[in-house]
Amino acid sequence: MTASPERLQDAFDPELDRPVLPRHVGFIMDGNGRWAKARGLPRTEGHRHGLEALRRTIRHAVKIGIEYVTIFSFSSENWRRPESEVNFLMGLLRRFLRRDLSELHEANIKIKVVGERADLDPAIRVLLEDAEALTRLNTGMTLVVAFNYGARDEMVRAIRRLADDVAAGHLDPSAITEQTVTGALDTDGIPDPDLLIRTSGEMRLSNFLLWQVAYSELHFSPVLWPDFDENHFDEALDEYCGRDRRYGGLTAKVL
Repeated sequence: MTASPERLQDAFDPELDRPVLPRHVGFIMDGNGRWAKARGLPRTEGHRHGLEALRRTIRHAVKIGIEYVTIFSFSSENWRRPESEVNFLMGLLRRFLRRDLSELHEANIKIKVVGERADLDPAIRVLLEDAEALTRLNTGMTLVVAFNYGARDEMVRAIRRLADDVAAGHLDPSAITEQTVTGALDTDGIPDPDLLIRTSGEMRLSNFLLWQVAYSELHFSPVLWPDFDENHFDEALDEYCGRDRRYGGLTAKVL
């Protein structure tokens, strides 16, 4: 049964004395190419319609009160795709930031970008940094954009930072904890996802937030991303609300 936004917004667990809506939802937006192929269209049309699905998803997340949304917009492995497709995706990113940034800002949405930036095209890097700078004081939902991102690469870079601190005498290896590692990641200051949604029916994480989703609830939707809408989002949230999150213990609790 599909939950209504009103019901989800009011969902509450009296035993835990907390709302059961996830605070943070991550998305692996998969299926653009298959959506286009099934319709005899070029892959670029799948990406274009996928952008519309992203807009719907962001607006719905804001409407029902999700605090953080993280999107896997472009992985560090996506550079291996055909050059024409990569160029189209970069153009789509530019158009999204130029067309949608003002709407996101007006909606009080804060943008945070995670991923390796050192080797990015300077023009793309400036666009990402400008989006962060414009919205950094916003207090509404945080939209985390994983761009040129890979979880293993993120962890390698975090390990290097910690190793540099140890070598410089600023950090004792015995003092390294889970919190230390978490603080060295790109997502420092962002709560771990409560719920991770992947579309298209694929059931894998694809090198996305591997450290952060250790205790996340996973929802694999058969729907291709361009067709993902508010009802599909509500179905995933409804399923999440019915789960018992134990974090390795015997009773549900909040981290």
